[in-house]
Parts: sequence; structure tokens; C-alpha cells
Amino acid sequence: MNFIKTDIDGVIIIEPKIFTDNRGYFFESYNAAEFIANGIPNTFVQDNQSKSCYGVIRGLHCQLGEHAQAKLVRVLQGCVLDVAVDIRRTSPTFGKHVAVELSAENQRQLFIPRGFLHGFSVLSDTAIFAYKCDNFYCKESEFGIRYDDPEIGIDWRIPADKIITSDKDRIAKGLKDVPDNWM
Repeated sequence: MNFIKTDIDGVIIIEPKIFTDNRGYFFESYNAAEFIANGIPNTFVQDNQSKSCYGVIRGLHCQLGEHAQAKLVRVLQGCVLDVAVDIRRTSPTFGKHVAVELSAENQRQLFIPRGFLHGFSVLSDTAIFAYKCDNFYCKESEFGIRYDDPEIGIDWRIPADKIITSDKDRIAKGLKDVPDNWM
């Protein structure tokens, strides 16, 4: 696997080595020893999967406090724009984001450490999205920021009239509402 550091410390793109032949392809999507050797020592305890159609934006979400989660995300079918937003108040990159296209074709993964919001937009007709978490989900610890917060300025690559999102995501707070010392 090729581990690519991004402009924000801790957010890492993982590109697998894909072996193809007349039967199809094979690749290793996770190897604990390689992840540890490349600065990702997390133990994953929960796998999640979603299916969405073109124009869906899911996010921006995280868990606060002792329930904070790191995530390893990838696309099994289709294509998404995956986004991680740094909400660590003491970080020099607070409020900055990384956006990476993940697809079934490129087989890239994105590691998002604790202290980040996460979201994605679906760029293909449909997408099946899968992710590993290093902590269990806790509804009481949910936190979210509006996907269209102008302080963050994410280009989701979806026309405004085609965006589909949940009521919860539409009424979420802004970057200014990130609690102090929440991790």
C-alpha cells in the first residue's frame, strides 16, 4: 500500500497495490502491521456501510468526547467526494479541510483521525460507501456542522438544486459552534 500524507496532519490517503489478471483483481485493503508502520495504530471496532444516490451529501459529522472516532473510509461502488474537516481548536489547520475523490475504480481509502468532521457527496448515479471506526457509535455524542458552512467553503461538486441531504444536516450548526476542549 502507498500511504500519502495530506496538507492536514493525520489525514492520510491510502492507495492499494492492485493485482489484475483475466479473472479480475485482488488487493489488500487493510493490514494492521502496514497501517501501524505508517502512523495509523488505531484498532477498528465497528464497520458501517451506506448506499446513496447522486446528489446526496452526508455530513459533516463526528462524535465528541470519549466517543470520538477515527475512520477508515472507502467506496465499494460508484464515486464520492470525501471530506475531512479539522475541528481541533488548538490545531494550526482548525477549520481547514481535505477533499479526496474515492471510487470503486481508484480503490483509494482515506484515514480520518479523531478530531475531524467527516462527510461525502455522491458524484455517481449511486455509491456504496463503507467505513471502519475505532470507537462505537453513541447517539448522545453526535455533533455536526452544516455541509455548506461558508467558513469552511467546501465545493461538494454538486449543483445546489441537485443536493439531497437530511433535515438534521440542513439545520446543523456552524464552525463557530465547535465546543472548546471537546476531545
